[in-house]
Amino acid sequence: MKHILVIATGGTIASMPQDDGSLAPVLTGGDLVKRVPEVEELCHIDVVQPMNIDSTNMTPAGWLTIAAEIEQAYDTYDGFVILHGTDTMAYTAAALSYLVQDSPKPIVLTGSQQPMSAPFTDAKLNVYQSLVWACDDRAHDVHVVFDGKVIVGTRAHKQRTMSYNAFTSVNWPLAALVRGNRVVGERGVSFGELPRTFEGPRFYHKLDQRVVVLKLTPGMKPAVFEALAAASKAAILETFGIGGIPEGFERTLFRWVDAGRTLVLTTQVPEEGLDLGVYEVGKAYADRPGILLADDMTLEALVAKTMWALASAHDHQELEELFYRPVNHDRVR
Repeated sequence: MKHILVIATGGTIASMPQDDGSLAPVLTGGDLVKRVPEVEELCHIDVVQPMNIDSTNMTPAGWLTIAAEIEQAYDTYDGFVILHGTDTMAYTAAALSYLVQDSPKPIVLTGSQQPMSAPFTDAKLNVYQSLVWACDDRAHDVHVVFDGKVIVGTRAHKQRTMSYNAFTSVNWPLAALVRGNRVVGERGVSFGELPRTFEGPRFYHKLDQRVVVLKLTPGMKPAVFEALAAASKAAILETFGIGGIPEGFERTLFRWVDAGRTLVLTTQVPEEGLDLGVYEVGKAYADRPGILLADDMTLEALVAKTMWALASAHDHQELEELFYRPVNHDRVR
């Protein structure tokens, strides 16, 4: 039997009703595992509880704490399952993809839309199937397992607030499917083309949180960048369509990068990605030094990768190289 470390962090899965009717994380990781006794037939499990929070309160410091738990225990266990709230799970999955790179051992995130204590909860099946995936000999690197879908950690996105099929894989095929107690559906490159050798794991220990995300809206004024300049090292700008930026922004955005800050351009359209070469309203930004292009990356991966690259790079050239280096299938171009 494999030996899996469960890292419990709170979230809906661990929540119980409070006196005012709201939900708050109360159950420990040990409590959650005990409520799924079928896992005893899959593997040996140990549990650690570095935090017990609503995932709304997850921060980059929390990502580093989880990564440190994995690093400390890496040689002892065959895989890791992280119990996490759904609201920021995709951000944490992306962050761990950059903090623990090329892991030959699986790092799996799951949670639930209903608390473990609810009568018709999805928590039990998600926990069980996450451990099924973590015990599979082909599993490696960071994935989200939810509602039977195995999603690459840099491609997960929470699409629904209440339904059990909460997560979707953006611009990338599912790595696999879990049906009952079996892994099926060899559909994705990360699953069907499992590398025979790994350079990793490579652990990283720093993130630069001075990253802001802005979504363009009709009528937005460029002056918003000036208001953010003092507290921000990088800005991720969600453009219109395939890469449209309104007239009047060029001078402000060029001043932003000329001052040594980084600008990452993406699209606010979820599928298919960015291409600044199509329309005149985006072409001026395509080859400007200091501007990085997201292509088909998710916003969650962009936030985490920009924080990681800012903390790891010594100059803009190295920052650009790190940003464009594919990690855990986060980009295809």
